[in-house]
Amino acid sequence: MKKYLNQKDLPSLNNGKKTAEKADKPASFFLTVYKIARQVPRGRVTSYGAIAEASGLKITGRMVGWAMAAAGGAKPAVPAHRVVNSKGELSGAAHFATPTLMQELLEQEGIEVKNNKIINFQSVFWNPATPGPKKRVTKQ
Repeated sequence: MKKYLNQKDLPSLNNGKKTAEKADKPASFFLTVYKIARQVPRGRVTSYGAIAEASGLKITGRMVGWAMAAAGGAKPAVPAHRVVNSKGELSGAAHFATPTLMQELLEQEGIEVKNNKIINFQSVFWNPATPGPKKRVTKQ
């Protein structure tokens, strides 16, 4: 029979501080994911896989998705609405307070969304591995 850990058995996040045992690594991959997600500029998006790759950790896009699903209580806030799947789809929308909140937040930042998918995804994509300019170039 499987035994599941109690919450008290899980390692502490140490309020974002590094542990003495592992002074060169963050206490949780969540903290690394959140740090990268906080860098996504307003009006831009990135993908779960891009964050996983940029993290330098051996994690997958799915693991980044788990972190984003739990980002609601993170301090400082994590702009999880700016993280989508590799096709530009709002696959994490179900984890927001309302079914349309993710789309509404993106649209407030000037990102066009239709049928739960970002229009012109490549033009608003921000790669955390090669961040480059923070401003989005718009055609006139």
